[in-house]
Amino acid sequence: MARILLVDDDYASCRTLQLHLSALGHEIEIAHSVDEGLQKSQQFHPELIVLDIRMPGKSGLEGLPEFKSSLPGVRIIMITAFHDMESTIEAMQQGADDYIHKPIDIDEFDAAIEKILSSAEEELVDTAGEGLSSISMVGNSRAMKEIFKTIGRVAKSPATVLITGESGTGKELVARAIHRSGVNPNGPFVVVNCAAIVETLLESDMFGHEKGAFTGAVSKQVGKFTLAENGTIFLDEIGELSPVMQAKLLRVIQHKEFTPLGAKQTLTTNARIIAATNVNLSEEVGRGNFREDLFYRLQVVNIHLPPLRERKEDIMGLVQALLGRINNEMNRKVTHITTEALNCLQAYDWPGNVRELENALMKAVAMCSTDSLSIDQFPADISGISGGEQQETARPTGAISLQAMEKAHIKNVLDLVAWHRGRACEILEISRPRLRRMMLQYNLSPPPGMTAEKESDD
Repeated sequence: MARILLVDDDYASCRTLQLHLSALGHEIEIAHSVDEGLQKSQQFHPELIVLDIRMPGKSGLEGLPEFKSSLPGVRIIMITAFHDMESTIEAMQQGADDYIHKPIDIDEFDAAIEKILSSAEEELVDTAGEGLSSISMVGNSRAMKEIFKTIGRVAKSPATVLITGESGTGKELVARAIHRSGVNPNGPFVVVNCAAIVETLLESDMFGHEKGAFTGAVSKQVGKFTLAENGTIFLDEIGELSPVMQAKLLRVIQHKEFTPLGAKQTLTTNARIIAATNVNLSEEVGRGNFREDLFYRLQVVNIHLPPLRERKEDIMGLVQALLGRINNEMNRKVTHITTEALNCLQAYDWPGNVRELENALMKAVAMCSTDSLSIDQFPADISGISGGEQQETARPTGAISLQAMEKAHIKNVLDLVAWHRGRACEILEISRPRLRRMMLQYNLSPPPGMTAEKESDD
């Protein structure tokens, strides 16, 4: 769940998106102009802005850099009823994370939001209050200590690193730690989100283009590989690359060279490449979705981040660090947590990992009227798992966990529609990417002799 600001002069469109996103659990604020949006954002502090391009007064393109300047780290999706390549390119050049045309396809919209939010960086700061720009990694578990050792071993080498782990485990934090410990910590650290940029613009974003290289290329653009010179380029969600882009990236890794779109001259790069993914690339290679040669080139060094449920001894330290960040952000002074509440947090499995823990703490702080968090400030799906009569050993006969209930319900719906994913999504009222992830999470597959319909089927 996230705080989302809708900025659009179309009242009906805003209302429709507000109802849809609110039903998914997001917190929504609406503005009907750029200036109103800038004003509301100062109090609302959105994590994501959905920004229309053409509005009376300032256009969305004019407002985009103002939002990026006043809200460092905010993610922005541009929307428009006009299909012109020039606006698309300009929006992406100015830092938009995605670009969607009206009438909005809800599945496309949900997928864009999920990809953007799942790639959002976890910023963990200590309770000393060093400020939101201070990024640190927290962990005393054996697994995290081994990761710290690996970072120390590989940081000074030019070896390509592949960071794997579930969404929300902090893969970008590892990449930044490697960069800060490397031979040129003051060099640029450039992020490319391979999932959040539309496919048609990803090559231009990574390698750049010359003026006139394609319709709408009104000026020359420098690519991320050029910007990362003498530094690090972090390729997040690398598993989302198309076969064409996989081949182009392989050439960069092998020969340290690339060619911008429309250019005749080949450029070289000395940027260190670090990639990350939340999918099993080895399995994707077996399915024919990912190049085997690129896979082995990427994982010269592999760092796997375990899910939070496998390192619960780190939760206390994470809670302290996250509370420091949240207090700074929300201007609060919630500095304590009861033993009962902490036991509750340590008993929960955290399927959303550190990101889910942060969201739970943020909501708890918002509901807290004292300087101490108690179990009452946390939702039932978290607090109901630990403590007293609700412990697993004292569970009433016939009671099952929420996760087990969710798995059974999803399987039941899939069986009812003969494993047609499109119809299942309509019944469950979730997006197709989310259904795909839940099927993987719960290891759900069609019975022998039946093939599940693809997500693109209606």
